[in-house]
Amino acid sequence: MAKLIREGSKELKTSFESLLQEKTVVTEIDEQVVYEQLEEDEQAVWSFLLAGGYLKVKKFRTYVSVYGEWKQEYELGLVNFEVRTMFRNIVRKWFGAATSTYNDFVKALLSGDVDAMNEYMNHVAEMTFSSFDTGIRPSNAEPERFYHGFVLGLLVELAGKYVLTSNRESGFGRYDVMLEPLKKDTDDGIIIEFKVFKPKKEKSLEDTVRAALEQIEDKKYASSLIARGVPEKKIRKYGFAFRGQEVLIGEG
Repeated sequence: MAKLIREGSKELKTSFESLLQEKTVVTEIDEQVVYEQLEEDEQAVWSFLLAGGYLKVKKFRTYVSVYGEWKQEYELGLVNFEVRTMFRNIVRKWFGAATSTYNDFVKALLSGDVDAMNEYMNHVAEMTFSSFDTGIRPSNAEPERFYHGFVLGLLVELAGKYVLTSNRESGFGRYDVMLEPLKKDTDDGIIIEFKVFKPKKEKSLEDTVRAALEQIEDKKYASSLIARGVPEKKIRKYGFAFRGQEVLIGEG
């Protein structure tokens, strides 16, 4: 199960973000699912977790689709604190031998040490990148699975200090990661935008970082944090540029 989640798509990891934050996911359930389907059908994960007692049904509805088919839709949540803790530990183990370095990266992020962030993040990517991309549908060097795994890692490590949200609307666009401090008088808010190097548009990773930071400003991503009471001067903005396993981080 841990392998399936780690190698899963952005949508699967985003759903696990919600579950780890005591929210719910809405999905169809196949009550006849068998284990062999898990490698072929990502949605079968929810059926398996429900049958295994890890999830509970919060709401249920039956409806007719636009094609005239009967559908069953379930709203699911983790059954208890123990299961939530189990999944948090699964995420921690994703980084394996790089766990200590990943923790160092988190400390550097919170302290605003960009040089250290770059050093640690490149080490983490080098050691763990391929483990997020070895499934039945590999993404061919697209780092999406890695950085959404990275986001789940942040969620686990910063629980109790920050509220983490990802891929949500703010201002005029959708930011990648936002960290809202619980203690707004002492801790900074953080916005992270991920971008993949595009050789047809950019000459270097530095160009990619600039494009990420420009998007944060142009789309006014900080407006959401400001509306929640985080002073504008206490909002830090980072662009993460990816080229294969190479990462460059810049601050706006």
